[in-house]
Amino acid sequence: MGDPSAPLGRRSRAAPILEARGLRKSFGPTVALAEVSLSLLEGEILGILGPSGSGKSTLLLCLAGILPPDGGDVWFRDRSLCSLSDAARSSLRRREFGFVFQLGQLLPELTGEENVALPLLLGGAGRRKARSSARALLEELGVLDVADKRPGEMSAGQGQRVAVARALVGQPAVIFADEPTGALDSRNARQVMDLLVGAAHARGTAILLVTHDGDVASRADRRILLRDGRIAGGEA
Repeated sequence: MGDPSAPLGRRSRAAPILEARGLRKSFGPTVALAEVSLSLLEGEILGILGPSGSGKSTLLLCLAGILPPDGGDVWFRDRSLCSLSDAARSSLRRREFGFVFQLGQLLPELTGEENVALPLLLGGAGRRKARSSARALLEELGVLDVADKRPGEMSAGQGQRVAVARALVGQPAVIFADEPTGALDSRNARQVMDLLVGAAHARGTAILLVTHDGDVASRADRRILLRDGRIAGGEA
């Protein structure tokens, strides 16, 4: 199943890596998602825009296999996430997905290096290799100076760069970015997006970018507008 709003040239060169097929989700009487279908191509940045309460974050959580939909399905490559056990979905997220949230959500008791190394350690990597990979990525993103600092000792921009490094360290196929610059000033927001987009492109990583910020959304290859839990429009 392809996304009809995808540019024809892009569709011919890349296959969908992630697809939503008729997703439905309600919280009590409130409909969060109503028959949402879309696809994310390999190596693509797809922007999901919409006002607060439009269902953007709910869609992201369903696509990442964190929140089960009430109906429809999510496919990652040739696997239905809805058919997997909780343990299998958790394992897939560790191996294939990276996450960047608005406030970074770094573990406060860990240093920058330890936060970045954590996904590798959870995946079974040795401590020395995990920490070496973490330091290399922190250096690439320009925040090696906070490797030994805890999140409370970092600026907002530094913390978000560390969060980007943590999302990238496992070389995921998809990064889910939920308002990744929402807590930053415009200068830091531009820098973080430059780093996120540049690093993802260099690695061929696809990004699902949830935002209400037009400047952030302009970095996407395609944009889809979500309103009242439905796709209200899309553009190349």
